[in-house]
Formats: sequence, structure tokens, C-alpha cells
Amino acid sequence: MKRKILFTFGAFFVTYILLCVSLRIWQCRLIFAPKNEIVRTPKDLGLAYEDVWISIPNKSSEREVIHGWWIPRRSTYSGKSKVLLSFHGKGGNISTSSLSKAKELQRLGFSVFLVDYRGYGLSKGNFPSEKQVYEDAELAWQYLVKSRQIPANNIYIYGYSLGGAIALDLAANHPEAAALVIESSFTSMRSIANDRIVYRLFPIDLIITEKFDSLKKISQLKMPLLVMHGTADEVIPVLMGKVLFDAARVPKKIHLFPNAGHTITTKDIPKYVEAMKDFCQFVDRQK
Repeated sequence: MKRKILFTFGAFFVTYILLCVSLRIWQCRLIFAPKNEIVRTPKDLGLAYEDVWISIPNKSSEREVIHGWWIPRRSTYSGKSKVLLSFHGKGGNISTSSLSKAKELQRLGFSVFLVDYRGYGLSKGNFPSEKQVYEDAELAWQYLVKSRQIPANNIYIYGYSLGGAIALDLAANHPEAAALVIESSFTSMRSIANDRIVYRLFPIDLIITEKFDSLKKISQLKMPLLVMHGTADEVIPVLMGKVLFDAARVPKKIHLFPNAGHTITTKDIPKYVEAMKDFCQFVDRQK
């Protein structure tokens, strides 16, 4: 009986260690969920656009490239020129949720630049990692300010969900940007793991290498901030959005969508547009 108990305990211990090792090695597969299929283009929404390809210098023979869509503002818009650099969440690609919002943002006078990280959509490269998506964001920024000659203080950096952490990292490195908008995002990957009961069984601090520590970085911001979050978000608790907002030390606004989930749906679009319009006016007043 004692031998059987020891054997069972040993098997459990080995399994537990293997699970810990697997989580550490394969955590990127849990964090990122890239899709390659382009389900629609801006043309399907009646938007003029341009395909953008940004080559990534590397030492390997494999060609890596970032793909994006440049959607210019309406030529009839007479207000101040603004550009929104948009980063999507863990799933899908630029042809999914990001595109539907682009049409509304264009109506507010924005030119919109949607980009896919390597491994997403038509972008080519290795499976994503935290370090890699930060590099991709920086390349997208450099494309706007160098290739398109857009003044940095005309660029709004925007991130949804996981993209919020990517946008925040870029904004922390570029205080010259106009503003930062974070939608339905989180404080850190550690806090996300702690929110999931199953991960509390593991030594998360020893396992996590992809930290996405937005809470640590948000105090470095030097630009106006807008936080948007649904109060019924089932993926990332609204409390995380509130914590990020409270930690920022810059001119800021928060807009909570009552009873909205992780993704802003059609019924909330008018409120979304109003929140963005109000924030743009708020940003202009800071200058």
C-alpha cells in the first residue's frame, strides 16, 4: 500500500513538473492565436486603402515582412490631420474586428494604419513572442514617421486587448506621440494568469517569460490617455482597466460601456464614436 501511494505521488509530481515545463516553453501558443485568412478588406466596407509591406532585416535566409493597410482620411474632411496606429488583440488579424472600427474612425477625421504582427494575416515570420510584437510595433511607427513623413504629435497609438499592452509599450518609448487609447486591456500577463483559477495551481512567477507588464509601464506615459472597457467583459475584468487608468499620471479619461463584453458590439458603436470624439477634443485642449 505504501509503495502504491509513493508511486501515485511520484507520478503526480512528474506530471506536475512536465506541465510547468510545458507552460514555460509553449506559453506563446496560449497567448497568441494568429489567423492567416483575410476575411474581408477595406474595399468591402467602401474604404479606399493601400497595401503596405514593411521588410524586417534579419540574419536568416527566411524573408520576414509586416503587412498592413493604410486607410487615408476622407478628402472632404477639413479638420486637423490625425493618424491612428492600431494594434489588434491575440486572435484574428486586421481583417476582423479592427477593420469595422476603422470606418468609424475615418469619419472622425483619422487616417488609419492597421498592421498585423508577424505570423498574423499576410505578415510573414516566426510565431509571435512578446519581444517580436514590440519590434513589429516599432517598425510600424517608423514607417509612419519616416516613410510617410507624419509628424509624431499627429499620431494616436491605439490597442485592443493584447494590442493594448503592445500599444502601451510603444507609447512609453515614444512620448512625442499625440495620445494613447487602450481598449479592453489588462494590467499584466501575471494578473491574467492569477485571474484564471487553473493557473493558480502553478508557480506562475517562475513560468511566465512573456510578461506584458502594462501596469509597470503606464507610469512612464507622457501623453494623454483614454481607457475604454466593457463593464461585463468576461475575458479581461473591467477592474484591470480601472487599475491602469488610476496608475497613469497624465491627463486622462476613462469610458466604461455598461453591460458590454470584451468586444464593443454594433449597439455600442455610437457611444464608442462619441468617446473617441470627446477624447480628440480633450487631446487638442492639452496642447
